[in-house]
Amino acid sequence: MSTETFQPPVVGDSTVDHTADIAAIEQIISNVETAYNTNDAELMTADFTANASVVNAVGALMVGRDALLAANRAGLAGFLKDQYVRYQVTDITFLRPDVAIAHKVARATTADGALIDTDPAMIALYVLVKEDGRWWTAARQNTLIPEAE
Repeated sequence: MSTETFQPPVVGDSTVDHTADIAAIEQIISNVETAYNTNDAELMTADFTANASVVNAVGALMVGRDALLAANRAGLAGFLKDQYVRYQVTDITFLRPDVAIAHKVARATTADGALIDTDPAMIALYVLVKEDGRWWTAARQNTLIPEAE
């Protein structure tokens, strides 16, 4: 084993102006919020790659856009039908010009948008890729945030 000190790389892209990319990624997350609040499974799934991988807030893994669409249809017509949410993008990091990660937090709201949760109830990690000039969600991991005791 070497005694040299290993310095891990800092991975980040600053080679291009990401202003339009940030707006596009924020719109993807806004689309998911709108879809959730209007029970629109097609919109909720529209920005995922065909081979997307998603872990929902209860730990179920869905692989592939078809499986995700089916799960979104079932959830939005079932237990999520009368649930509402507000999302906030907390950060976006570009690992490469065409690869980004983003975090959002979620709070439950009433149907008219009034906050129920004062603190975020969930955090999600998005892995996004840019293909042919368009951003897509390749993976998402949702995690419930325990309430403070």
